[in-house]
Amino acid sequence: MDIKNKVAIVTGAASGIARAVTTELANQGARAVGMVDVNEAVTEVAEAVNRAAGREVGIPFTGDVTDSDFRHQVFEQLTGEYGLVNICVPAAGITRDVLAVKIDKESGKAQIYDIDTFRQVIEINLLAPIYWALEMVALIAESRAARGLRKWDPDEGVQGAVIFIGSVSSQGNKGQISYATTKAGLEGAAATLTMEAIFHGVRCGVIHPGYTDTPMVRALGEDFINKHILPKTQLNRLIRPEEIANAISGMISNSAISGEVWADAGWSPGP
Repeated sequence: MDIKNKVAIVTGAASGIARAVTTELANQGARAVGMVDVNEAVTEVAEAVNRAAGREVGIPFTGDVTDSDFRHQVFEQLTGEYGLVNICVPAAGITRDVLAVKIDKESGKAQIYDIDTFRQVIEINLLAPIYWALEMVALIAESRAARGLRKWDPDEGVQGAVIFIGSVSSQGNKGQISYATTKAGLEGAAATLTMEAIFHGVRCGVIHPGYTDTPMVRALGEDFINKHILPKTQLNRLIRPEEIANAISGMISNSAISGEVWADAGWSPGP
């Protein structure tokens, strides 16, 4: 699918991989990219993207990605002003890393990972991405039905693409019981949506980035990164967000790329 003149939505777009994806889509000629984030800084980021592109392509939206009314509003506004959304990269995510079970040294009692925190991570990292994707698929399906079209035919060309942001942590990672669960869950969602959404001409995939130079990874601290991440990475450096964005662009534009893509720079959990 040619990205040029397509309309996209990227969540978590104020920073990290999602910001880089927005820039990549703008460089590839997207007509408009809805830049969604809970952080109001997304407006400034959109202005920077537009200055670099020399045109208004980044359209900022500030709100909670788990709010269905907000999600409807974003799709409605983008569709009304720019046309049907064809690309969805729901990248917003959080980490709340704590050991699943930890013994309190003073009391000797076991502390179990807080269930409300677990639910929060699931809402943002798993349920929200799925429903942003489903919203796009539903609108494409309705558009086709309104034109008397049912099952998609390859001669029509791909109608849309969804790329979920997984993680190498989906294989399991110490201290990430909630985060790893959500990223593994996206694998199942992508696999199922791949089977269903193609009926309407929409492709779906998931990319699993390794440790990328984002605020989320930098928050782990330089000492942790130098001792526990870089030695296990073939490149001996953090992945650049632009490298992941480039891979996502390839997944969107190259229909032969399906399923899961691992962009881990040779990272291995190791002993």
